[in-house]
This record gives sequence, C-alpha cells and structure tokens, in this order.
Amino acid sequence: MIITISGQAGSGKSSVAKYLADKLKLKHYSMGDLRRKMARDRNMSLADLNELGEKEEFTDKQVDKAQEDLGKQEDNFVMDGRLSYYFIPKSIKIYIKAKLRTRAERVYGDERAEEKFRDIGDSIASLIERERSDKRRYEKYYELDCNNELQYDLVIDSTQQGVDEVGDEIIKFLKKENIIKEIN
Repeated sequence: MIITISGQAGSGKSSVAKYLADKLKLKHYSMGDLRRKMARDRNMSLADLNELGEKEEFTDKQVDKAQEDLGKQEDNFVMDGRLSYYFIPKSIKIYIKAKLRTRAERVYGDERAEEKFRDIGDSIASLIERERSDKRRYEKYYELDCNNELQYDLVIDSTQQGVDEVGDEIIKFLKKENIIKEIN
C-alpha cells in the first residue's frame, strides 16, 4: 500500500503523513524535505529555489523522478508531496486543504529554521507567492493543477482539525474502503 498526501502549503501534509506512517507502521518520505535539502545544498531559500524552478526545470524534475522511481521500486510507504499522487498513480491519493489564515498561522509557528517569518502577514504573503510559483511550474512542466480535488480518493479540510483527527479520518476511510483492517 502506498499513500500519497498532497495539498496546500501549511495544510498539515507532512505532519499527517508522519502520523499515518507511525500508526500504520510504514516508511515516510517527504518531498518538501527533499526540496528544502536541495535548496540548502545550493545555499538558497526554498522561495529562491522555487523561483529558479520557474526557469530551470531540474529543480522539479530531480525530485519528481525520485518519487516516481520510489513508487516503482518500493511498496508500503506514505509520501507527502504536492505532485506525489501524479508520479505514483497506483497510490491512495489524499488531498488536505485549509483556510489561508490557518495555514499561515501553522507555517508561522513551525520550527523550520529556513522558513522564518516576521509576522502572520509575512507568512500569508509567502504562502501566496509559493502557491503562485508552484502553479506556474506545474502547469509549465506537466500541464497539471494539483489543487483539482477530483484527482483524489479523499479530500479533507484540516482548518478545524488537528493532525490526529485528520490522520484518524484517513484511517477510517482506509478501513471503509477495505484497504486496511484493524490496526493496533
């Protein structure tokens, strides 16, 4: 079983993916972590890497190839990444969304050293710019809109829910669809 979790920045993709991997005893991979490492290795911010990616396709293509290969070579993992559902089509595809203000508050309060913001307004502006850049790149390289909810098996709004609640909702869905049985 492969579960891919896509969604908006700050919606809780990575946290929910880690929660699920732990509960289901699966490996976890994060494409966001991979892109952040790529940025650090080039002494760039994630925003700068995204901007570069609008001109240089390698910033996306390397990560996209890695997840595509992983989907062909391995099984039994949870992956969070905006395009993971696309590059691993046999996966169970989950999309997480939340209101912009909620996502900005989450990102503002996050512990990631490379993404610090002056205030909530700065966090909102950063999310809007990040989504704009993502949209341009995904349309340019793949003619793809990852926010089209019709592409997913399950869509969850995490605005009023914590990681455990969203994760448990996914587990309930997996049970209902007979993808998993009871878990310990």
